[in-house]
Amino acid sequence: MATRAVSGCSIVRCAAYMPLHLLLHRRSFCISLPPKRPTLQSSHSQSFSSNPPTPQFHVGYSTSHAHSLVDYVMEELKAMRSRRRARATNKAELPCDAELLDVKHAKRSLQKGCLLQFRKDSQKLLLAVAQKPDGKKNWVVCDQNGVVSSIKPQQITYIVSSFENFDYSDIPDFIQKARSLLDPTILECAWEELLENKRSVTPEELAEIIYGCSEPLESYCAHLLLSEDDIYFNQVEFKGHASFYEPRPTIQVEELIHRKNLKEESDKEVEEFVKLLMSAKASPLCSKPPKISWLKDENCIRWITSLEAYAIDVCKSDEQKKMAGNILKEMGLSKTSSSALNLLINIGYFPVHVNLDLLKFNIRAEQSEQVLLAAEDLLTSSVDVDEAIRKDLSYLKVYAIDVDEPDELDDALSVMRLPDGRIKVWIHVADPTCLVKPHSIIDREAMQNGTSIFLPTATFSMFPEKLAMKGMSLQQGKLCKAVSVSVTLQEDGSIADYTIDNSIIRPTYMLTYESASELLHLGLEEESELRTLSEAASLRLQWRRNQGAIDTSTIESRVKVVNPDVPEPSINLYAEDQSDPAMRLVSEMMILCGEVVATFGSVHNIPLPYRGQPQSSISAFAFSHLPEGPVRSSAYVRIMRAAEMNFNKPIRHGVLGIPGYVQFTSPIRRYMDLLAHYQIKSFLRGESMPFSSGELEGIHCLVDMHVKVAKKLQNSSLRYWLLEYFRRQPRERKFGALILRFIKDRIASLLLVEAGIQACAAVSVGKQIGDEIEVFIEEAHPRDDILSVREV
Repeated sequence: MATRAVSGCSIVRCAAYMPLHLLLHRRSFCISLPPKRPTLQSSHSQSFSSNPPTPQFHVGYSTSHAHSLVDYVMEELKAMRSRRRARATNKAELPCDAELLDVKHAKRSLQKGCLLQFRKDSQKLLLAVAQKPDGKKNWVVCDQNGVVSSIKPQQITYIVSSFENFDYSDIPDFIQKARSLLDPTILECAWEELLENKRSVTPEELAEIIYGCSEPLESYCAHLLLSEDDIYFNQVEFKGHASFYEPRPTIQVEELIHRKNLKEESDKEVEEFVKLLMSAKASPLCSKPPKISWLKDENCIRWITSLEAYAIDVCKSDEQKKMAGNILKEMGLSKTSSSALNLLINIGYFPVHVNLDLLKFNIRAEQSEQVLLAAEDLLTSSVDVDEAIRKDLSYLKVYAIDVDEPDELDDALSVMRLPDGRIKVWIHVADPTCLVKPHSIIDREAMQNGTSIFLPTATFSMFPEKLAMKGMSLQQGKLCKAVSVSVTLQEDGSIADYTIDNSIIRPTYMLTYESASELLHLGLEEESELRTLSEAASLRLQWRRNQGAIDTSTIESRVKVVNPDVPEPSINLYAEDQSDPAMRLVSEMMILCGEVVATFGSVHNIPLPYRGQPQSSISAFAFSHLPEGPVRSSAYVRIMRAAEMNFNKPIRHGVLGIPGYVQFTSPIRRYMDLLAHYQIKSFLRGESMPFSSGELEGIHCLVDMHVKVAKKLQNSSLRYWLLEYFRRQPRERKFGALILRFIKDRIASLLLVEAGIQACAAVSVGKQIGDEIEVFIEEAHPRDDILSVREV
C-alpha cells in the first residue's frame, strides 16, 4: 500500500485499489466495494492492516445495482475528503510543505549517471544523462540524440530521481513509455481535490495521486503533465531542481477552458481554410476560384487579408502577422512575404503580375460614390463664370501633341508669323477651374490625390475619369474652354510681350510625337505652322542656353501593357528620345508658358507656387568634353541641386536658364498646376486670391507627399515591366548600350538605348565613355528587381 501527504492531509491510496488514471479510462464497471475500509493509524508512517479486501472491477455494461464510472470516482473523492477530516480530527502530525520540499531536494541532487531534463533553447526541451562536472557549476551531459554538451544549472528543468548510471541510449524507450502514460484529462480530478485544500503540489506528489506511486517514470510523467499544463495548475516556485505547482482558482480555469475551446474551434476553422488553399493551389489555372469567392465569409476575409498584408509587409497588428504565419506554417511554407505572395498567386487570388506597391500605398482604383455624383452634377449643370470674358481663338490652327492615346489632354499649341518676321505662339491649357471650385468636394479629392498616376497597366486620374476625359480635356474638332498664354518672341528667342486670357479654342490636330516628327521631317507646305513652332522652339532653346541652361535630355522608356491580369500579357515598349524635334518643340513651349506665368505673377504680386533650382557649384563647362546627349545629361543630373519653392515671388531656375518658373500646363494631372490656375483666373476676374502664400505652402507640403508616392509607384512599375520584357527575350538577342561612365576599373554604367534603362557590366579594355557596345541579357527577374547584362 502507499500513502501520500498532500496539502497538510493524506490522500490514502491502497495499492490494491486501481489508480485514478486507469479508472478514468474504463468504459464501464460493475463494482463490488469491500465491506470495510482499512483503518488509518495515527502515526507518520500511516500503514494499513495487512491483506485488505480488494474491490472487484468487472468490465461490462452497468446495471441498476452498479455505479457508473463517474459516480465511483466522485464517491472515491468524497471518501478521501472524509478520511482527511478524520485525520485532522486525530491531529496527526504531518511534515510541512517546506520540509517535504527539502526532502525532495535531497533525493534529487545532481550526480553522475542521473537522468535529467534541460532546456536547450527557448523552445526545445531534451532528456540527458549527467556525465561529469564541468567547472564549479556546469555539467557535461549526453542528450537523447547522443550529443554531448555542457549545460548551466539554470538550464536544468527537472531531475528524474532514483536513477543512477542511466544509459543515454535508453532515453528513447523511457520517453516512449512516458508518453504512453500521459493523459492530461486526469489533471482535472487532481485539480478539484487539491483546490479544496488550497495547497500546492510537487510532481512526485501528483504521481502518487494519479498513478498510485512516485517511481521515476510516473514522477516524470507527472512533471510533464504539470509543466505542459496551461489550464489547471500554475508554477509558483522553482527551488533547486524542484517545482511547486498550485491549483488555479475555479473562475480562472473556466476562463482558460473557454479560451482553449475558442482556440480549438478557430484552429479547426483554419484547418478547413488550409484545405481550401491546398485545393485551389493544386487546381489548374482555368479552374482556380475567383478572387470574390475568398471574400464571402467573414473568417475567410480575415485570413486572406492577413496573408495579403503579410505579402506586402503592412500587417496592422502582431495578431494579424501571427495569423498569416500560422497559415503559411500549416501550408508547409516558410514565414516570408514572398511565400505569402506566391501562395496568393498560386491560388488565383492575385494575378501573376500583381502590383504590390498599389496595394502597399492603398491607391484607390475608383472614387467614392459621393465624388462621382458630384462630378456627374458638374457635367450636367455647371455654369461658366468666365463666359463673358473668354476670347474666341477658334480661328487658330491648334496642334495637340502627346503620346498615342493620351488619357488626359491638357495642352495644345498655335503659332503665327507676324508681318515684322517675329513669331507669336499660343500655349493653350485646358481649363478645369471652369468646372471645379476651390474647397469643393471635387477639389478636395484632387488635392488628396495630388497627381494623376500613369502606370504601364492603368491610369489613376486625379479627377474622376469621366469628368477629366469629357469635361476638362481638350478634344479634337470641338469647342473647348482654355486658358491661352500668347507670347511674341524677339529674334534672339527672348520674350517681347505676352498676354494671358480665358479662351475658346477648337483643336485641329491630335498628333503623336512620332507623327509630329515625321511631319516636320517631310516639311509639307500645308503644315508650315508646325515648322514655325519648331523654329520658335529652337530660338528659345538657344536663348536659354545663353542664360546658362543645362540640357538634360536623354532617352526614356514608356511601356503599355495589354491584359495585365493574364500570366503572359502583351508588352509594348517605346524608347523616347527627348531630343526628338517634336518632343523638344513641346517641352520648349511648356517652359515658355511657365516663364510667362511667373513673370505675370511677379508683376501683379500674385501668390503662386514659384519653382526654382540653384545652379550647381560645378560649372557645366566641366562636362564639355563628354558627348552631347544621354552621356553628358547623365553627368549633369548627378551634380544638380534640389528644386526649391517660393510662394511670394519668382526664384531663378538655373537648370532651365530662366528668371522664374511656374508649372501651369497640366491642371488636369497635377494639383499644384490647378492651384496656379485658381490664382490666375481669380486675378483675371478681378477677384481676391482664393489662397494666400502661406496656404499655398501648406497645401504644397501635403500634396508633395502624394506626388512622391506617385513617382515611386510609377518608377517601380515601369522598371518591373521593363525587366519582364527583358525576361521574355531570347538569350541570344543583342541589345545596343551606351557607356555613360565608369564606376570602378572596367565596371561601367550603361544605358540600354532600346529601352531607356540603365544597367552595370564589365566592358572590354579600350572602351571609352560614350562608346556604343552590344550586350546580352543574362538575368532578368522583375519581382526581385534583378537585371544582369554581359558585353557581347
